[in-house]
Amino acid sequence: MAERVPGASVTLLDVARAAGVSLATASRALNGSTRRVRPDLQERVLAAAEALQYSANAQAQAMARGRTDIVGLVLSDVADPYFSSIAAGAIRAAEEHRLVVTMACTFGREERELDYVAALRGQRARAVIVVGSRVQDRGLIDRLGAEVRSFEQSGGRVAFVSQRRIAADTVVVENRAGARALAEALCGLGHRRFAVLAGRADLLTARDRSAGFREGAARAGVRIEADDVVHGGFTRDGGYAAMRELLDRGTDATCVFAVNDVMAVGAMAALRDRGVALPSGMAVAGFDDIETLRDVTPALTTVRLPLEELGAEALEMVLQPQAEQPRIRRVRGEVVLRESTPPLP
Repeated sequence: MAERVPGASVTLLDVARAAGVSLATASRALNGSTRRVRPDLQERVLAAAEALQYSANAQAQAMARGRTDIVGLVLSDVADPYFSSIAAGAIRAAEEHRLVVTMACTFGREERELDYVAALRGQRARAVIVVGSRVQDRGLIDRLGAEVRSFEQSGGRVAFVSQRRIAADTVVVENRAGARALAEALCGLGHRRFAVLAGRADLLTARDRSAGFREGAARAGVRIEADDVVHGGFTRDGGYAAMRELLDRGTDATCVFAVNDVMAVGAMAALRDRGVALPSGMAVAGFDDIETLRDVTPALTTVRLPLEELGAEALEMVLQPQAEQPRIRRVRGEVVLRESTPPLP
């Protein structure tokens, strides 16, 4: 058992580590939850708390009398401009209501969302906004849904910027429709041979955008073969690696669609490193219209999303009284054609 350093401030995370349990389990054991903790784990957490002399501080005692003015913002990757733009919108909206936003980042480990929501419930945060794609893992979705119910039953509010997979207010991006419209627009420019850099296979956002693009191409009579779809990281480096793999396969595509803008930028870098001229040798399109990436050359064709508005909308949702049924706000993107996908003869 770890010993407390004299004069050090002991946190719930310290207790969790000493007991060898997750932050969520420690929070349930000490703060209560609708989900029961196994008796042996409960004993370990209580013993660790006693050994470390863990106790609620003055702020925690104040929180016990009511909810704080803190809104938790849980992001998949704060370094990705998609998520940082949404965060900026939520923070600006929170300032108007004199609320404080505290951010947590899962770095693509979706199971960490459980821990952060549980920790914010223990801190009696007023609300939580979770921004990130759901994954094809029914068990993980169910466990997160249980944490969300516990948070709301304790008096807090929760909203997602994500797919509608959990019973909570959700801002839903129409990824499939946006990608479908992009494919139709590119076919309208004369493009007929496409490849897709599809991102992570388990991410619903990546899956929906890839499927939507293939549907749009099919509507124009264009078939995208399985060999022309490459999966990889949902990042700049993921796009770079996927583009290199596609070129190694000897693709005959003349236009590549990356399921987000940062992957598209990585793909453009890979094409330049291979000596492929842009856009004459390969046209490139993305999705999101990240403001900080609008200066790339050639200017990137994409699907524009009002990213800051997504964050602001989610913040407004958690400030409204809880409705009888969870609210859904659907947001559709706008196709923006630029120099990276010139028309073909």
